[in-house]
Amino acid sequence: MGSRPLRDGLALLRSRYAALGLSRPLPLDRVMVGTRSEREGAYGGFHHPNQGYRHLQMRALITVSGPLSSGLPADPELAALDLLRAYAHDCLHYGSFRSYRLRGDEIVRTQYGVNFRRYDGRTYSAPDLAGSPTTRNLGVVMEGACDREARAIARQIARRLDITRSEGMTAYVFRDVTGTLTATDTAALSRPAHRATHAPTEPAAAFLESMGKYQESVNARYGRFLADVGRDEAADLHTAVLRATLSGSLTGLSAWLDHRHGPRSFASLFLNPGYPVRFPG
Repeated sequence: MGSRPLRDGLALLRSRYAALGLSRPLPLDRVMVGTRSEREGAYGGFHHPNQGYRHLQMRALITVSGPLSSGLPADPELAALDLLRAYAHDCLHYGSFRSYRLRGDEIVRTQYGVNFRRYDGRTYSAPDLAGSPTTRNLGVVMEGACDREARAIARQIARRLDITRSEGMTAYVFRDVTGTLTATDTAALSRPAHRATHAPTEPAAAFLESMGKYQESVNARYGRFLADVGRDEAADLHTAVLRATLSGSLTGLSAWLDHRHGPRSFASLFLNPGYPVRFPG
């Protein structure tokens, strides 16, 4: 069953993403997968340092989940599930709307998904305050939406194939991949002693630390945003965010928000006071 989670997941991904407006997923020849590292104790997976999608190169860099000493996955089934999550996540980054302009000799990205940027670097939405349990930052919203969707696909495949992991490091990886990490998990992962107990090496402990921070700063905040703004229609809001991110059009998302929260809700929720007042939608 080693590769089945990936095969079944790709079929599910193509159908779901086509419904969202992404008819052409990230080409597999644009995906580089690292299987072995010379770094002592290296641990691969979604939170490996510098893993992710590169917009300018239009290429995804992914590592196989688990110890990277032998070049072979220690847990092929879990590694396939993690690869599915990473690929599904990067497909959405690949398909997100992007607009560039030339300013002298400099190329400036003026729009990514539903976020906008001025030439001087100012963005439409401001960073979240440290420790905020929710988000009003469009970068976090889009990142959270991409990962929520990717982990939902991985979770569905895990349930279909009856895949689970319940002990040690792999239990944390499994819950992260499938979007089932809890607030208790996040609190535990913030403690060095706890990470050291579960991780086989120092790089693996750093992997767990990154996992906890990403869960807290992105996924948990996005989940709270959906609950606060979407309320009983959180799933519909999530879909509206993804469609707007892929198309670059605020029309559908703005209409959804305005209908439930009043006129100009997009600006009310996200506009950075220091951004020039030229509402893009």
